[in-house]
Amino acid sequence: MHEWKKWEIKKKNNLYYRGEWDEELFEKTLVVVGSRRMTRYGRETVAKFMPDLVANGLTIISGFMYGVDTEAHHQCIEMGGKTIAVLGSGLNYLTTIDNDGLYTKILESGGLVISEYEADFKATRWSFPQRNRIVAKMATEGVLVIEAGMKSGSLITARLGREMGKTVFAVPGPINSLSSEGTNWLLKNNQAKMVTEVGDIISGAVTQEKLFEIGLSNEENSIYKLLECEALTVDEIAKKLGKSVSEISTTITKMSMNNLVNEEMGKVYLNRL
Repeated sequence: MHEWKKWEIKKKNNLYYRGEWDEELFEKTLVVVGSRRMTRYGRETVAKFMPDLVANGLTIISGFMYGVDTEAHHQCIEMGGKTIAVLGSGLNYLTTIDNDGLYTKILESGGLVISEYEADFKATRWSFPQRNRIVAKMATEGVLVIEAGMKSGSLITARLGREMGKTVFAVPGPINSLSSEGTNWLLKNNQAKMVTEVGDIISGAVTQEKLFEIGLSNEENSIYKLLECEALTVDEIAKKLGKSVSEISTTITKMSMNNLVNEEMGKVYLNRL
């Protein structure tokens, strides 16, 4: 038996839901949507934004599909925030079977799983675009698009949001990435406001990253600043900082153990807060 089936299905405002319906969840909300074919860039963007979004008390709303949606739900919960998943199917039908555990975590963390469809309704090609109008309507702070192809559901949500008078935000992406064609199109055609940090969405936002940096050693902070710009090899970091390779390697190992960085293909990457 799926753990989430222990939660009773209830109905409010013509919507079926599992979880505890708390009106405070809807007072300050941000819709986060993006490509199902999420790239590393998309994942790191979610990781960069989520701590500050949660710190500023936003409820994160998304569509529970694989890719950016799932990453947004997961990251929000990991940061101690509340999230609402709006399904394109009934509450008893998982379109993304891998999200079985996520379904339960959303409920256990005080969030909601919502659908306008009967419990056993199976998703169709039209039910997802139709679901997007509910997603957009729930946004109070706006709709944030992180990676989107030109024919993606995320652009439908963005369009619906604009029609409802919501602010649409988009994160610019590499010009050679198919996953960023849609977001770059939104920006190029003045259909969205460009954002690179949470402060672009929320005026006077609390920045957890800045608070976090205070707790780093001088050397860790220097490495952190370098990796914010690009991934580097240990040799490159040592050269830029004028330190020995062994000294930098020791610090990188410590930072890796604290989940601040990771090493892939000979380069050190920053794990966004």
